[in-house]
Amino acid sequence: IAYLWARTVRCEAPNCGAEIPLMRSFWLCRKPKRKRALRTNVVRRDGEPPEVAFEVFEPASESDVQGGTVSQAKATCLCCGTVLPPERVRQQLSEQRGGADTTFDDAGQRVGGARMTAVVTLKPDEQGRHYRLSSDTDYATVRLAQSRLANVFREWAKGGKQGLCPVPDEPTPVGGGSGAGRAFSVQRYGMMQWGDLFTARQKVALVTLTRLSPACRQWSSPLTLALTRTANAGCSLCRWHTSGEKHEGVYSRQALPIVWDYSESNPFSESTGGYGGALDWVCHVVGSSPQSNPGQVQSADSTAHPLPDRAAGVWFTDPPYYDAIPYSDLSDFFLVWLKRTLPDHPLLRDPFDPANPLSPKTREAVQDETKTCEGRVKDRAFFEDTMGQAFTDGRRVLSEDGIGSVVFAHKTTEGWEALLSGLIQGGWTITGSWPIATEMGTRLRARDSAALATSVHLICRPRPEDAPIGEWADVLRELPKRVADWMHRLQAEGVRGADLVFACVGPALEIYSRYRAVETVEGREVALAEYLEKVWEVVGRSALQQVLGAVDANADATLEGALEEDARLTALFLWTLQSTETPAAEDADKEADEDADWIENDANPNRQISLFPDGERSLPKRLRRKSIVSEDAELQTLNATTLDRLHAAMLLQASGHSSALRTLIAAEQERGPAFLRLANALTALYPRGSQEKRLLDAMLLAVPR
Repeated sequence: IAYLWARTVRCEAPNCGAEIPLMRSFWLCRKPKRKRALRTNVVRRDGEPPEVAFEVFEPASESDVQGGTVSQAKATCLCCGTVLPPERVRQQLSEQRGGADTTFDDAGQRVGGARMTAVVTLKPDEQGRHYRLSSDTDYATVRLAQSRLANVFREWAKGGKQGLCPVPDEPTPVGGGSGAGRAFSVQRYGMMQWGDLFTARQKVALVTLTRLSPACRQWSSPLTLALTRTANAGCSLCRWHTSGEKHEGVYSRQALPIVWDYSESNPFSESTGGYGGALDWVCHVVGSSPQSNPGQVQSADSTAHPLPDRAAGVWFTDPPYYDAIPYSDLSDFFLVWLKRTLPDHPLLRDPFDPANPLSPKTREAVQDETKTCEGRVKDRAFFEDTMGQAFTDGRRVLSEDGIGSVVFAHKTTEGWEALLSGLIQGGWTITGSWPIATEMGTRLRARDSAALATSVHLICRPRPEDAPIGEWADVLRELPKRVADWMHRLQAEGVRGADLVFACVGPALEIYSRYRAVETVEGREVALAEYLEKVWEVVGRSALQQVLGAVDANADATLEGALEEDARLTALFLWTLQSTETPAAEDADKEADEDADWIENDANPNRQISLFPDGERSLPKRLRRKSIVSEDAELQTLNATTLDRLHAAMLLQASGHSSALRTLIAAEQERGPAFLRLANALTALYPRGSQEKRLLDAMLLAVPR
């Protein structure tokens, strides 16, 4: 199925010189009932540097598996314990052009470069993956691939180097710095050309496919698409997913970071990463697509569209967002192989700069301070100006009875403000917003971050040229009912949490954007930012009514008097973290598998929320005294909020003080309904299986009926 490799560097400590396999983890399989890992042994011979030997074993516990050798680009020698600093690790790998390939001596013995750590196989009539150490035969096939690749270059040189180099020699993206450049770190490790991202064996496979695909003229396009899927799975930046026991492609997230220990898929395997599987996916999509007349595709500048005025019935865009994703740089990974398969295709050339061998960069609407456009740095202001121009030109090409749709999946209010401002200034009226589950729940970004489970599709219409001026009081009067109605409708359809919050923005914006301007009675124009503050406030209040069971029109005032700010904030926070989608069944591999050049700072939306992980120490200071566990009278005299008293009850439940718990609950029932209403709300909001939910459920069973 796959060959597992580790890039290597040499220990620079005196009297050592051992080879350090750069391993983020020694785990091979981490399934609950199936565990495999590598164990290391140091072999010492007189007069030679020590060596590290591997052994496959079945660990009985997590502690049986040693920690990795590399973290944040620092490498630890297994033989002497010396830590090689990041600059030396990068320098050594740069000298190896990334270190993805193995070096051999004249006798065919491996002497450096990447080291094969294990081979993943299937066995007839046996379930599951199997793991073995590498053999001389495994390395012999690698050396054979290197020899064949050398022949490819010799043939190209013999022909006068006509046409493109068989292996992509275009430059990789420059990483580091601010903006989208932070997504790339490969150049820091010597991978200066796109071809450096692939091993010799992977290059031979891809070069062969690029030559064969055009020969099948009728199927050249599907075969080319299968080729790009194979490239994504056949690269030295792929990983072995230990909890899923499968090969994982390059673009599990939108970045090209260094991957220390990588997985090399077998392109002839029927498992993940094989060419046959890639071709099956393409054929499935083609076969499932409705038959229709062929359309026309053209590369153009979205701020100066080639279509005439009012020529289109639909205008649809999934726009970029500041520096979140460097689309053009990432697309070059595929473009360099597509160019070699379909060298004369017009869409594979930069229409703005014929000298550019890669995808268009200069006029791309993205924030990336490493690039300029007509002398202007592509900073935040550049991005916002460009997006505004694109929305304005989209309004120009759309017919008066046409419809527009803008896809957005960001989770910050600042992002929404920038997007909506461009739309409104561009002459659009936003009439609705629909959350659509367009993303795979098992994608790495969904597993490890607070990314929205859905993409919100904003529905837009051209605003009439003679649109009136709206009155601020009328807009505010209409806003609460519009938000409440939309929230109730989407909740009934299973939309939850942050997805629901942002899906309510569209109907709220329709009230504001139907006017060419909104003014107060004094004649002051109300800016979008001011209106959005009201929108978020109303959305939050409507959500709180949903959370705490308030249904009457005056409930918000009642709630604010009944529950303190900490309880309302906690309830709303937990409600927002709810996911529209069912959490992925497959657990994410929790280990970091790259260096500090690319760090995700987002939190996991499905994580367990622990409000008091250390027991009483997490309570407010006034509630930490031991006496509160047994004496309810003292608790009543403290200036404790409803949430404080609920936490105290949960601690009583956890510590088994049932008598004190019953006394506290009885006192709260006499006090009023706030305590139990909050308890019932929070138990519905805590993640399933969390300690907090278990304690609340058990505590509520003690409430007298």
